[in-house]
Amino acid sequence: MSGFWITLIILLAAATVLFLSAGWRQRVASNGDRDRLNTDFYQQRLRELERDEDEGVVAERPEMVRELQQTLLTDVPQQDEVRSHQSSRWVLLPGVGLLIVVSLGMYLKTGGLAQLAGWTSVQQEYPALRARVMDPQAKPLTMEELARLQLGLRTSLQSDPQNLNDWTMLGRLGMVLNNATDASQAFERALQLAPNNLELQQDYAEVLTRSSDPQDNRQASMLLRDLLKRDHSNVRTLSLLAFNAFEQQQYDEAIGAWQTMLKLLPAGDHRIAMIERSIEQAKTDAGQQNSHLALAVSLTPQAEKMLPQGGVLYISVTDGVSPVPVAVKRLPLSHFPLSLTLDDSNAMMPDRLLSAQHQVQVRVRVSRDGSANPQSGDWFGLSAVTPWDGHQQLAVEINQQQP
Repeated sequence: MSGFWITLIILLAAATVLFLSAGWRQRVASNGDRDRLNTDFYQQRLRELERDEDEGVVAERPEMVRELQQTLLTDVPQQDEVRSHQSSRWVLLPGVGLLIVVSLGMYLKTGGLAQLAGWTSVQQEYPALRARVMDPQAKPLTMEELARLQLGLRTSLQSDPQNLNDWTMLGRLGMVLNNATDASQAFERALQLAPNNLELQQDYAEVLTRSSDPQDNRQASMLLRDLLKRDHSNVRTLSLLAFNAFEQQQYDEAIGAWQTMLKLLPAGDHRIAMIERSIEQAKTDAGQQNSHLALAVSLTPQAEKMLPQGGVLYISVTDGVSPVPVAVKRLPLSHFPLSLTLDDSNAMMPDRLLSAQHQVQVRVRVSRDGSANPQSGDWFGLSAVTPWDGHQQLAVEINQQQP
């Protein structure tokens, strides 16, 4: 920072010297030119008088010479006048001040002083931030602190571009900060230093898979297939390949990779349930599922007596764990008992389909005013949490009243 300010001061001093020297040089030159012109004119007139006297044209030459001398003395300024002109050079000082003020003002407006100060601050914090991120017992860094660590790391790599660990860390920070471009570039540099590093190749493939550019997705697919040829039992490679294929709607490849993972994972692994749901989702998206929930709805006599005119029937299906519905259906009240079916077309969200569930719980509610939110006094029925393979039939009796 001090070097920057020293350079700035030197440049301003040089500009000031050039400004003053140009002004002074112009003033001295103009005065000298005028005096030299007057003297030359005086000498020329003397020569003309001599020539006229020789030719007999002028008879009073001494008197005319005195007049010329008086004219020259009048045109050439005295020493005190020259001194006063020299003292007037100091009028250039306001211009010097204006030059400095304008230069500094333009820099403060467009020179990025705030960014420079921020960068300097990051450089001072960088060692402590790096120590924290490497210490598993330390307080986790916030997203803002991770961004500052990333800037410090990039600056550090300018002086040590062969540091493989730092390029790897920079790439992973880019992934955490959801900056695919920075992450991709960092992993590319790291792979130049260690082209056969499996973990780096997987990280790079993950970044390409997350990219919104289809060309990146295809590149990731080729890279992952090549990695799988070298090690067909690597769970992370299979997981990345399955996700990549699913995102590209290559459902058969995705299902095959997930099924291979299920064979490799130990019993009780927490990832098994998630993989099974992903397989069901892929089958549904591929049109390989033909599941539906057959539902029979009945009323108790007391509930039937209290059915409102113009009421609405809400049917919601959950997985028995989360209260967020997997499927919802809304019907006007009609005769009971009522038979209907629900399928993936009734899903609330495209990533939580009915066909992908392994257990279901059904709630049927009669809304008196058509509101989607339960109201006090509404009648409803709730089924038990039931294992479901996609083809069972459930019965629900509306027998309770909302408190």
